[in-house]
Amino acid sequence: MATSKNVSRGPTQQPPFGSNKIKCDTHGQQLRKYCPSHLMPCCEECISQSHSKCIGITSLLSVVEKTNIEKSKESVGKEINLILHFLNKLANNKFENIQKGEKQYQSIKESISEIRVEINKHLDNLEKKLCKEADTIWGQEKSKLTDFIKEIEEQKKRLKEMQDDLRKIQEHTSKLQSFLGVHQIEQQVHQLYAEQKETVTEVDIKLKQNDEIEQIQSKVQSLTSLGEVKVDENEITLRKEVSVSREAQVEQSNINNITMNLETPINLNSIDGISDMICLTDGRVIAVEAWGDVYILTSDGKLLKKLPLSRGAWSVTQIKQDTIAITYPRRHSITIFNMENETITKDIKLDKSCWSLFLSNNALVVALFNNEIRTIDLEGTTQKSIEVQSESSLYYLVNWNDRAIYSDLQGKAVSCIDGTGTQIWQYQQDFSGPKGLCTDTYGNIIVADEKSVRLIVISKDGKESKVLISAEDGLACPQCICLNGSSGFICSRIGLDIFITKFNLSYE
Repeated sequence: MATSKNVSRGPTQQPPFGSNKIKCDTHGQQLRKYCPSHLMPCCEECISQSHSKCIGITSLLSVVEKTNIEKSKESVGKEINLILHFLNKLANNKFENIQKGEKQYQSIKESISEIRVEINKHLDNLEKKLCKEADTIWGQEKSKLTDFIKEIEEQKKRLKEMQDDLRKIQEHTSKLQSFLGVHQIEQQVHQLYAEQKETVTEVDIKLKQNDEIEQIQSKVQSLTSLGEVKVDENEITLRKEVSVSREAQVEQSNINNITMNLETPINLNSIDGISDMICLTDGRVIAVEAWGDVYILTSDGKLLKKLPLSRGAWSVTQIKQDTIAITYPRRHSITIFNMENETITKDIKLDKSCWSLFLSNNALVVALFNNEIRTIDLEGTTQKSIEVQSESSLYYLVNWNDRAIYSDLQGKAVSCIDGTGTQIWQYQQDFSGPKGLCTDTYGNIIVADEKSVRLIVISKDGKESKVLISAEDGLACPQCICLNGSSGFICSRIGLDIFITKFNLSYE
């Protein structure tokens, strides 16, 4: 049943742009910092109280300087239009439901009239009773549907008010005020978007006829009812056309300005080789030993402990703060593991070998044998499957927004595809043996090219590349890489020894 709970009332309407403050409403301090994890300006007190574990805290002014206000306005405006379009779809669905309900209601009345012809005057009273019941129930359902539409209109009204506020941001205002104004509207839009549900309940009103009517027409005087008016509730999905982007509208970095500085390598004596690494949100690192165990490293890259998991792992991704998912190619399975309790919460069985994986929209995107990329929910149900072109198995796979990027070791290439499997770009220059890869905050892709002993960065549009660091700079044979903000780790092999090296990126 589509009721008011299906449509969010949205955030409380905030004051118009002109009343924005550059001080924290909670602590009264100047907004001087910016948290990229939560996409929000902060004061020093906010940082210490609520963002102490967030990675990449930076100066608010530096973010403002890099922000394209016009692009930000354009992006928020597009998001508002998309939500308006989605709300129109909801409203149209309800209007159509009312029209169908009216026809069904008339059909019920006609059915009753047809039955009346067959029986005696006693049915007149039964007809009135059933019509009254149908009138009452349909009146209630129609009222709910109408209320639903009214709520949608309220949502549309609020969104149009946000559009008006967005247009009020003037050229002569300071960039900081413009940034904060757009940010405020953007937060309201995202909150409204997140609260919209993609499923609505469609109402069908039907007459459940008494099965004994035809058999007992001669005994009609004993009847007390001709039927029962029932409401069938069927959920239908009205998909949102896009996911609202949560990126700050910061200018794309020029890869020619990116530099990398390496710290002292650490020898991981007990590990034979690493097939995958990720940086956790708290700064720690998960390292997967190729066909072996899974380890936790400190934020400095030192070995902390081995997790109580079976051997044979290959790749890892973080699901929640204390929950990770690990692929086991030979077992054809994905294990979901709670690090805090050190317990396996789910073991997802697959029909073929599984390699690299990542989390997207609360679903796992996993690379499988024979160049298949499959999207499954956290219970293991397949949502989507696509095939891609690669000469090698999909050992290394990362994501950026709604795109997937993978390296092809034998094909000496890195490819980027969209959600349908359509190739957006492929980069084949400069590579000798690309393996592990990661993306930075701008969408650039950093690739570990083991055979040439280089780390190469590719621009997010796949048009340019640059060697970040090579053997001449002290780099050993790189196998995989992970990044969190502007710092991360490289796994390298020197002879039989495995080293992990922390690095820092600069974009100046």
